[in-house]
Amino acid sequence: MKTPVRALALAVAAIAALAPSRGVANAGLDNQLSIVDGGGRTLTVQQWDTFLNGVAPLDRNRLTREWFHSGKAEYSVSGSHADDFTGTLQLGYQIGFPWSLGIGINFSYTTPNVLLDKASISPRAFNPLGSVITPNLFPGASIKANLGNGPGIQEVNTLSVDVKGATGTVAVANAHGTVTGASGGVLLRPFARLTSKTGDSVTTYGDPWNMN
Repeated sequence: MKTPVRALALAVAAIAALAPSRGVANAGLDNQLSIVDGGGRTLTVQQWDTFLNGVAPLDRNRLTREWFHSGKAEYSVSGSHADDFTGTLQLGYQIGFPWSLGIGINFSYTTPNVLLDKASISPRAFNPLGSVITPNLFPGASIKANLGNGPGIQEVNTLSVDVKGATGTVAVANAHGTVTGASGGVLLRPFARLTSKTGDSVTTYGDPWNMN
């Protein structure tokens, strides 16, 4: 008797307001982490308003998980020449599953890049939008990996933008994600990562979200 082979596919498309949200969980600062880079500057990255909204899959497949990702990443640099900082700010999540029914995992995703630079909600300097920088809005990206039938973890960058200056913010609303072919539970661990042009990197991780 032949065992049917099912491919484990993951697709993520970040489209603002693609589906109505059930509300924002964990409103406010979720987590943060700081390091001192090679130049003596302190790099801090934070996650705010993280919400991974698991919904019933449209294909009604019991092996499919579907969700919408909303959240915000902020960074700050302090110390000598902080205003000269250049690097990359990323917002995304890791996907974990116990085992698959297929021969591997394939995923692709499309993301918009929206950067709110030097935004402020301070009563003394209220400027919630700051400088809005919107490069190529829907660049395509594709990644493939073969994980076999064992457990696996994949990392998805929902947003990745070039940043400069001492502070900056990137946000996403209702980025769409699905996993099909995974047997057992699916966990998502959100993260925010700041990487300097010289290679210094700091990543902060949130608590896992269960998409069951």
